[in-house]
Amino acid sequence: MIEEVRRVAAMQDHALRVKAAVELMGDLQAAVVETSRMRKESIAWLRDNGHSMADVAKMMGVSRARVAQLRDAGPPPERAFLGIEQAQVLVPMRPGERDYVALEDSSTGQKLLALAHRLQLDGDLGYIPTSGEIDLNRDDLMVVCGPKTSPVTAEALGKDPRLAFETLPDGRWALIERGAGTVHTSPTDDPETPSPTDVAYLGRLPRPDGHGNFLLIAGVHAVGSLGVAHFLSENVANLYKQVGTAPFSMVIAADYDPSTKAISSSRALSDVLIHEIA
Repeated sequence: MIEEVRRVAAMQDHALRVKAAVELMGDLQAAVVETSRMRKESIAWLRDNGHSMADVAKMMGVSRARVAQLRDAGPPPERAFLGIEQAQVLVPMRPGERDYVALEDSSTGQKLLALAHRLQLDGDLGYIPTSGEIDLNRDDLMVVCGPKTSPVTAEALGKDPRLAFETLPDGRWALIERGAGTVHTSPTDDPETPSPTDVAYLGRLPRPDGHGNFLLIAGVHAVGSLGVAHFLSENVANLYKQVGTAPFSMVIAADYDPSTKAISSSRALSDVLIHEIA
């Protein structure tokens, strides 16, 4: 990036240079934070895989005391599960006399932003119009929207090689494991003994432009998406260890209070289903 510094330094127009300098400083600061995260992750991996502090110090060209300092510096490794620079969380607008955001969707967005901030990642909340049109070709994107609400997410889900999000003959929505054929329906919709539990999709899917991936959260009901946010807030470090930043999908279940829609517990109903890359 030193070439970018030299390019900005060579600008003679100070109005242009000050703007370019501010933008470049933002890029440099983001790069420093992310490289410190990678360094922290690599130090931990080396130590967990049999290398002594002296070994790591030699690899890094620093003292053992310096390694001890750097071991705890920087964001947690699992920050990469959500993004690198600026998380973008999108929640759907619902049609009505005036378009609105459901309480559960708003809570989901806020919980995901809180998780991003806990992981030292900045974040913004945006809204999906009632048309369901979404630009998925963005970095660090988390979309909270199911196939019922958006044709864009429906198309993306249709390309998932491990899970399908489909309607059953009786009209209920279900998540179906393509290989095993296991069908996950929402206990909320049980025709005989409904209970306050919902199921949801959590996955990382390819962007349409082929330049990266995005996270998709889709509950059978909106409260299911809130359950995924609850699950991630408690399990993101372990999930990152299993999947890293590779494409995957899984089914999450969440129990909730019927009156407040607050989540009381969440859990994985399926394995973490890694997508094989052709």
